[in-house]
Amino acid sequence: MKVWFPATLVAAIMAALPPSLAAQWPLHPQPGVPKGADGKPNLNAPAARTADGHPDLSGVWDIISARNLEPNGPPPGRPPLVKGGDILGAFKDGLPIQPWAAKLREKRTDSQGLFDPDGNCMPQGPVEYHIDPQPFKIVQTPRQILYISESNYGLRTFYMDGRRLPEMGSVPPYWHGYSVGRWDGDTLVVESNNFHGVDPDNVDAKDLPDIFRSAGWLDHKGAPYTEALTLTERFRRPNFGTLEIEVTVDDAKAYTRPFTFRIIRLIVTDGSEMVEYICHENQNFLKLTAPRR
Repeated sequence: MKVWFPATLVAAIMAALPPSLAAQWPLHPQPGVPKGADGKPNLNAPAARTADGHPDLSGVWDIISARNLEPNGPPPGRPPLVKGGDILGAFKDGLPIQPWAAKLREKRTDSQGLFDPDGNCMPQGPVEYHIDPQPFKIVQTPRQILYISESNYGLRTFYMDGRRLPEMGSVPPYWHGYSVGRWDGDTLVVESNNFHGVDPDNVDAKDLPDIFRSAGWLDHKGAPYTEALTLTERFRRPNFGTLEIEVTVDDAKAYTRPFTFRIIRLIVTDGSEMVEYICHENQNFLKLTAPRR
Protein backbone atom coordinates (compact mmCIF):
# COMPACT_ATOMS: atom_id res chain seq x y z
CA MET A 1 0.00 0.00 0.00
CA LYS A 2 1.29 3.44 -0.84
CA VAL A 3 1.98 5.70 2.13
CA TRP A 4 0.68 9.16 1.28
CA PHE A 5 2.53 12.38 2.09
CA PRO A 6 1.54 15.93 1.10
CA ALA A 7 3.53 16.97 -1.95
CA THR A 8 4.86 20.03 -0.16
CA LEU A 9 6.25 17.84 2.63
CA VAL A 10 7.83 15.43 0.15
CA ALA A 11 9.46 18.32 -1.72
CA ALA A 12 10.82 19.83 1.49
CA ILE A 13 12.26 16.54 2.72
CA MET A 14 13.85 15.71 -0.62
CA ALA A 15 15.44 19.15 -0.85
CA ALA A 16 16.84 18.82 2.69
CA LEU A 17 18.34 15.36 2.29
CA PRO A 18 22.13 15.23 2.13
CA PRO A 19 23.60 13.78 -1.09
CA SER A 20 24.36 10.50 0.66
CA LEU A 21 20.62 9.96 1.19
CA ALA A 22 19.11 11.77 -1.77
CA ALA A 23 21.15 9.77 -4.31
CA GLN A 24 22.74 6.41 -3.68
CA TRP A 25 24.17 5.25 -7.00
CA PRO A 26 27.97 4.91 -7.13
CA LEU A 27 29.66 8.06 -8.38
CA HIS A 28 31.21 7.86 -11.84
CA PRO A 29 33.45 10.71 -13.05
CA GLN A 30 31.74 12.74 -15.75
CA PRO A 31 33.96 13.25 -18.82
CA GLY A 32 34.32 16.62 -20.45
CA VAL A 33 33.79 18.80 -17.37
CA PRO A 34 35.89 21.97 -17.79
CA LYS A 35 38.14 22.73 -14.83
CA GLY A 36 39.49 25.98 -13.48
CA ALA A 37 43.01 26.66 -12.25
CA ASP A 38 41.99 25.33 -8.84
CA GLY A 39 40.92 22.03 -10.36
CA LYS A 40 37.24 22.61 -9.60
CA PRO A 41 34.51 22.52 -12.28
CA ASN A 42 34.32 25.79 -14.19
CA LEU A 43 30.58 26.28 -14.50
CA ASN A 44 31.06 29.56 -16.37
CA ALA A 45 32.99 27.90 -19.21
CA PRO A 46 31.33 27.87 -22.64
CA ALA A 47 28.59 25.30 -23.13
CA ALA A 48 29.50 22.14 -25.00
CA ARG A 49 28.20 21.70 -28.55
CA THR A 50 27.12 18.69 -30.56
CA ALA A 51 28.61 17.62 -33.88
CA ASP A 52 25.93 19.61 -35.73
CA GLY A 53 26.88 22.79 -33.88
CA HIS A 54 23.93 23.11 -31.51
CA PRO A 55 24.37 23.58 -27.75
CA ASP A 56 24.50 20.20 -26.03
CA LEU A 57 21.83 20.20 -23.34
CA SER A 58 22.66 16.64 -22.25
CA GLY A 59 23.31 15.96 -18.59
CA VAL A 60 21.69 15.66 -15.19
CA TRP A 61 20.17 18.96 -14.07
CA ASP A 62 19.51 19.66 -10.41
CA ILE A 63 17.55 22.29 -8.57
CA ILE A 64 19.50 25.20 -7.12
CA SER A 65 18.72 27.52 -4.25
CA ALA A 66 17.10 30.40 -6.09
CA ARG A 67 16.28 32.40 -2.97
CA ASN A 68 19.07 34.90 -3.51
CA LEU A 69 18.89 34.99 -7.30
CA GLU A 70 17.69 38.28 -8.77
CA PRO A 71 16.60 39.77 -5.39
CA ASN A 72 15.50 42.97 -7.13
CA GLY A 73 13.42 41.19 -9.72
CA PRO A 74 14.21 40.00 -13.25
CA PRO A 75 16.50 41.98 -15.56
CA PRO A 76 14.68 44.45 -17.83
CA GLY A 77 12.71 42.66 -20.51
CA ARG A 78 13.04 39.22 -18.90
CA PRO A 79 10.17 37.11 -17.50
CA PRO A 80 9.98 36.58 -13.73
CA LEU A 81 11.99 33.77 -12.15
CA VAL A 82 10.12 30.99 -10.33
CA LYS A 83 12.02 30.30 -7.10
CA GLY A 84 10.05 27.36 -5.72
CA GLY A 85 7.04 25.18 -6.36
CA ASP A 86 4.59 28.10 -6.56
CA ILE A 87 4.42 29.90 -9.91
CA LEU A 88 2.05 32.52 -8.47
CA GLY A 89 4.82 33.73 -6.16
CA ALA A 90 6.86 34.94 -9.13
CA PHE A 91 4.21 37.42 -10.25
CA LYS A 92 3.77 40.62 -8.24
CA ASP A 93 0.29 41.20 -9.63
CA GLY A 94 -0.77 37.55 -9.49
CA LEU A 95 -1.58 35.13 -12.28
CA PRO A 96 -4.09 36.13 -14.99
CA ILE A 97 -6.32 33.31 -13.82
CA GLN A 98 -9.99 32.64 -14.54
CA PRO A 99 -12.28 32.72 -11.44
CA TRP A 100 -13.09 28.99 -11.56
CA ALA A 101 -9.39 28.13 -11.89
CA ALA A 102 -8.47 30.42 -8.98
CA LYS A 103 -11.09 28.68 -6.84
CA LEU A 104 -9.74 25.26 -7.79
CA ARG A 105 -6.16 26.32 -7.05
CA GLU A 106 -7.22 27.56 -3.61
CA LYS A 107 -9.02 24.29 -2.92
CA ARG A 108 -5.99 22.27 -3.97
CA THR A 109 -3.68 24.41 -1.85
CA ASP A 110 -5.92 24.09 1.21
CA SER A 111 -5.93 20.30 0.82
CA GLN A 112 -2.11 20.32 1.23
CA GLY A 113 -1.61 18.48 -2.03
CA LEU A 114 -4.12 15.69 -1.40
CA PHE A 115 -4.59 15.15 -5.12
CA ASP A 116 -1.16 16.29 -6.28
CA PRO A 117 -0.24 13.76 -9.00
CA ASP A 118 3.24 13.25 -7.58
CA GLY A 119 1.76 12.28 -4.22
CA ASN A 120 -0.59 9.79 -5.88
CA CYS A 121 1.86 7.92 -8.13
CA MET A 122 0.63 9.71 -11.23
CA PRO A 123 2.65 11.68 -13.78
CA GLN A 124 3.35 15.27 -12.88
CA GLY A 125 2.55 18.11 -15.23
CA PRO A 126 5.45 19.06 -17.52
CA VAL A 127 6.14 22.31 -15.67
CA GLU A 128 6.09 20.53 -12.29
CA TYR A 129 9.12 18.54 -13.43
CA HIS A 130 11.01 21.80 -14.03
CA ILE A 131 10.38 23.09 -10.50
CA ASP A 132 10.54 19.75 -8.66
CA PRO A 133 13.42 19.32 -6.16
CA GLN A 134 14.38 16.06 -7.83
CA PRO A 135 16.75 16.17 -10.81
CA PHE A 136 15.98 15.50 -14.44
CA LYS A 137 18.18 14.22 -17.25
CA ILE A 138 18.33 15.34 -20.88
CA VAL A 139 19.52 12.93 -23.58
CA GLN A 140 20.02 14.78 -26.86
CA THR A 141 20.07 13.27 -30.35
CA PRO A 142 19.50 14.95 -33.73
CA ARG A 143 16.04 13.39 -34.25
CA GLN A 144 14.65 13.47 -30.74
CA ILE A 145 15.47 14.75 -27.28
CA LEU A 146 14.51 12.80 -24.16
CA TYR A 147 13.64 14.59 -20.93
CA ILE A 148 13.66 12.12 -18.03
CA SER A 149 12.62 13.16 -14.53
CA GLU A 150 13.71 11.24 -11.46
CA SER A 151 10.24 11.93 -10.03
CA ASN A 152 8.31 8.73 -10.80
CA TYR A 153 10.60 8.36 -13.82
CA GLY A 154 8.57 10.80 -15.89
CA LEU A 155 9.53 10.71 -19.58
CA ARG A 156 8.91 13.40 -22.19
CA THR A 157 9.96 13.09 -25.84
CA PHE A 158 10.69 16.16 -27.96
CA TYR A 159 10.48 15.18 -31.64
CA MET A 160 13.15 17.01 -33.66
CA ASP A 161 12.52 15.43 -37.08
CA GLY A 162 10.53 18.30 -38.57
CA ARG A 163 7.06 16.96 -37.85
CA ARG A 164 4.33 19.48 -37.13
CA LEU A 165 2.44 19.86 -33.89
CA PRO A 166 -0.84 17.93 -34.25
CA GLU A 167 -4.13 19.79 -34.23
CA MET A 168 -5.76 20.11 -30.83
CA GLY A 169 -7.92 17.05 -30.23
CA SER A 170 -6.57 15.11 -33.21
CA VAL A 171 -4.69 12.70 -30.92
CA PRO A 172 -5.64 11.36 -27.48
CA PRO A 173 -4.68 13.62 -24.57
CA TYR A 174 -1.39 12.75 -22.87
CA TRP A 175 -0.23 13.51 -19.34
CA HIS A 176 2.93 15.09 -20.80
CA GLY A 177 1.35 16.35 -24.01
CA TYR A 178 2.65 15.88 -27.53
CA SER A 179 5.89 17.81 -28.09
CA VAL A 180 7.83 18.92 -31.16
CA GLY A 181 11.07 20.87 -31.05
CA ARG A 182 13.25 23.01 -33.27
CA TRP A 183 16.36 25.13 -32.95
CA ASP A 184 16.16 28.92 -33.07
CA GLY A 185 19.83 29.83 -33.06
CA ASP A 186 21.18 28.51 -29.76
CA THR A 187 17.71 28.16 -28.23
CA LEU A 188 15.75 24.91 -28.23
CA VAL A 189 12.08 25.78 -28.75
CA VAL A 190 9.60 23.06 -27.74
CA GLU A 191 5.87 23.38 -28.39
CA SER A 192 3.41 20.98 -26.76
CA ASN A 193 -0.35 20.44 -26.83
CA ASN A 194 -2.99 17.72 -26.38
CA PHE A 195 -2.57 17.53 -22.61
CA HIS A 196 -4.64 15.53 -20.15
CA GLY A 197 -6.00 18.52 -18.24
CA VAL A 198 -8.84 19.63 -16.01
CA ASP A 199 -12.39 19.70 -17.36
CA PRO A 200 -13.84 23.05 -16.16
CA ASP A 201 -17.39 21.72 -16.51
CA ASN A 202 -16.81 18.84 -14.09
CA VAL A 203 -14.41 20.39 -11.63
CA ASP A 204 -16.96 20.34 -8.77
CA ALA A 205 -18.36 16.87 -9.44
CA LYS A 206 -18.63 14.94 -6.16
CA ASP A 207 -18.10 11.53 -7.77
CA LEU A 208 -15.08 12.56 -9.83
CA PRO A 209 -12.44 9.77 -9.81
CA ASP A 210 -9.13 10.67 -8.18
CA ILE A 211 -7.32 10.26 -11.50
CA PHE A 212 -9.21 13.29 -12.82
CA ARG A 213 -8.70 15.31 -9.64
CA SER A 214 -4.96 14.82 -10.16
CA ALA A 215 -5.01 16.04 -13.77
CA GLY A 216 -3.78 19.43 -14.84
CA TRP A 217 -1.40 20.57 -12.08
CA LEU A 218 0.82 23.37 -13.39
CA ASP A 219 2.79 23.64 -10.14
CA HIS A 220 2.89 22.18 -6.63
CA LYS A 221 0.18 24.59 -5.45
CA GLY A 222 -2.32 23.23 -7.95
CA ALA A 223 -2.60 26.06 -10.48
CA PRO A 224 -4.67 24.22 -13.11
CA TYR A 225 -4.50 23.79 -16.84
CA THR A 226 -7.06 22.33 -19.23
CA GLU A 227 -6.87 20.30 -22.43
CA ALA A 228 -6.78 23.66 -24.27
CA LEU A 229 -3.22 24.25 -23.05
CA THR A 230 -0.45 25.00 -25.52
CA LEU A 231 2.93 25.08 -23.80
CA THR A 232 6.00 26.74 -25.31
CA GLU A 233 9.37 26.09 -23.65
CA ARG A 234 12.66 27.72 -24.60
CA PHE A 235 15.78 25.95 -23.33
CA ARG A 236 19.06 27.88 -23.25
CA ARG A 237 22.47 26.86 -21.95
CA PRO A 238 24.32 30.18 -21.54
CA ASN A 239 27.35 28.45 -20.05
CA PHE A 240 28.49 24.97 -19.08
CA GLY A 241 26.78 24.96 -15.70
CA THR A 242 23.42 26.62 -16.30
CA LEU A 243 20.18 25.63 -18.00
CA GLU A 244 17.57 28.36 -18.31
CA ILE A 245 14.01 27.35 -19.23
CA GLU A 246 11.54 30.01 -20.33
CA VAL A 247 7.95 28.75 -20.21
CA THR A 248 4.89 30.33 -21.85
CA VAL A 249 1.48 29.05 -20.77
CA ASP A 250 -1.36 29.64 -23.23
CA ASP A 251 -4.66 28.23 -21.96
CA ALA A 252 -7.68 30.43 -22.68
CA LYS A 253 -10.01 28.20 -20.65
CA ALA A 254 -8.04 28.64 -17.41
CA TYR A 255 -6.28 32.01 -17.87
CA THR A 256 -7.27 35.37 -19.31
CA ARG A 257 -4.06 35.71 -21.33
CA PRO A 258 -0.78 33.85 -21.94
CA PHE A 259 1.98 34.38 -19.38
CA THR A 260 5.69 33.58 -19.24
CA PHE A 261 8.17 32.74 -16.48
CA ARG A 262 11.65 31.23 -16.11
CA ILE A 263 13.30 28.38 -14.23
CA ILE A 264 17.05 27.90 -13.70
CA ARG A 265 18.72 24.52 -13.15
CA LEU A 266 22.36 23.62 -12.44
CA ILE A 267 24.42 20.84 -14.05
CA VAL A 268 25.50 17.94 -11.83
CA THR A 269 29.27 17.48 -12.10
CA ASP A 270 30.15 15.12 -9.22
CA GLY A 271 29.30 11.97 -11.16
CA SER A 272 25.88 11.48 -9.55
CA GLU A 273 23.19 9.76 -11.58
CA MET A 274 19.45 9.75 -11.01
CA VAL A 275 18.26 6.94 -8.76
CA GLU A 276 15.41 4.59 -9.51
CA TYR A 277 12.18 6.05 -8.18
CA ILE A 278 9.21 3.71 -8.45
CA CYS A 279 6.30 5.49 -6.82
CA HIS A 280 4.24 2.34 -6.22
CA GLU A 281 6.76 1.13 -3.67
CA ASN A 282 8.44 4.49 -3.13
CA GLN A 283 11.70 2.55 -2.93
CA ASN A 284 14.23 3.75 -0.36
CA PHE A 285 12.59 7.12 0.08
CA LEU A 286 9.83 5.82 2.35
CA LYS A 287 12.37 3.88 4.41
CA LEU A 288 13.98 7.23 5.16
CA THR A 289 10.76 9.02 6.12
CA ALA A 290 8.19 6.68 7.68
CA PRO A 291 7.45 3.05 8.51
CA ARG A 292 5.59 0.98 5.95
CA ARG A 293 1.92 0.24 6.56
